[in-house]
Amino acid sequence: MLSSTISSLTRFNRHSSSHSRFPSSNSISATMASSLLSPSISVQNLAFNSSEPFRSSSGLAGSNHGIRSFGPRSSNKSRVFASVSVGSPAVAVDDSFFKDYKPNYAFLFPGQGAQAIGMGQEAQNVPAAATLYKKANEILGFDLLDVCINGPKEKLDSTVLSQPAIYVTSLAAVELLCARDGGQQIIDSVDVTCGLSLGEYTALAFAGAFSFEDGLKLVKLRGEAMQEAADAAKSAMVSVIGLDSDKVQLLCDAANEEVDEADKVQIANFLCAGNYAVSGGLKGVEAVEAKAKSFKARMTVRLAVAGAFHTSFMEPAVSRLEAALAATEIRAPRIPVISNVDAQPHADPDTIKKILARQVTSPVQWETTVKTLLTRGLKKSYELGPGKVIAGIVKRIDKNAETENIGA
Repeated sequence: MLSSTISSLTRFNRHSSSHSRFPSSNSISATMASSLLSPSISVQNLAFNSSEPFRSSSGLAGSNHGIRSFGPRSSNKSRVFASVSVGSPAVAVDDSFFKDYKPNYAFLFPGQGAQAIGMGQEAQNVPAAATLYKKANEILGFDLLDVCINGPKEKLDSTVLSQPAIYVTSLAAVELLCARDGGQQIIDSVDVTCGLSLGEYTALAFAGAFSFEDGLKLVKLRGEAMQEAADAAKSAMVSVIGLDSDKVQLLCDAANEEVDEADKVQIANFLCAGNYAVSGGLKGVEAVEAKAKSFKARMTVRLAVAGAFHTSFMEPAVSRLEAALAATEIRAPRIPVISNVDAQPHADPDTIKKILARQVTSPVQWETTVKTLLTRGLKKSYELGPGKVIAGIVKRIDKNAETENIGA
């Protein structure tokens, strides 16, 4: 499984500032308050929901204690505008609010498979980024940074560890970008975000849909639930290289003719032409590998994941995710966050919860997402987090697309 997204994170400026970390054009402000919410709204700070916003040496912290929020800076101590309060029956949200979005600059976040020993090391040079790992250690109950930097690889590659590790490292990359010359201006310009599979959670955190802490707790549970689902049946994933999606579907059909219902396969990740991931029962995946050459595939690559992600094999994980999402406060994102399930942005928190629960059993529509962004006029994208998988996929879709990697 490959990398996934984050939206704009609401930052408080403890010291007054004349410029905003995320400009008003990127936020759901008065316009959203009037057209997105009815009949009543809950006005609150759109920020990470933390009882302890963390401190930053750059003076962006919202308080003297704890974890700070990501998002727009303003001359006031906090940016206040209408946002959705989860669980309030008086609030209705137009889920299609973002449907006509026109992207200029995008943040793209990687998913599982992007992890690598040594990630997070550079982040320790920026206090705000280093603090994310310290807070993660408190939430997870172990030293995440140590695993990121020192491994061992088998431990970092496990679903239960790689997902939190990539989530935290990707957000740390946002902090590294902010700390460099011109970084704040780049962050201010971002008007759409998305992530590959796991990366969708990162994108939602960046967009202010939920707090860093709540996002990390969700990602931790997601990894555990997916691992348990994978342990319940023999399944696998394999990348098929060198075929278009129609040919890969024919390959899956041929493989499915030779296996029982429990071992059937399907396309799970629509990445780009010539690179599609197939998931399913172990025997079905083995049949795909055996038949690939006869369909003129260049090669197949078995993926180092726990099981058949983004298929019905992950159904046991759905109920746990639904329960966790129901208990999590989710707000309407400040900028469009493109869903892996349908390649569309969603504004309604309840819809976002349903989609996130469905995501683990649904094919990832990454190819459609990137093509749509480019067709709608995307000027440049930034991949934030470990690895360069996302940038490589974007270049495969359009060799002229401008991308930049921001690691941590």
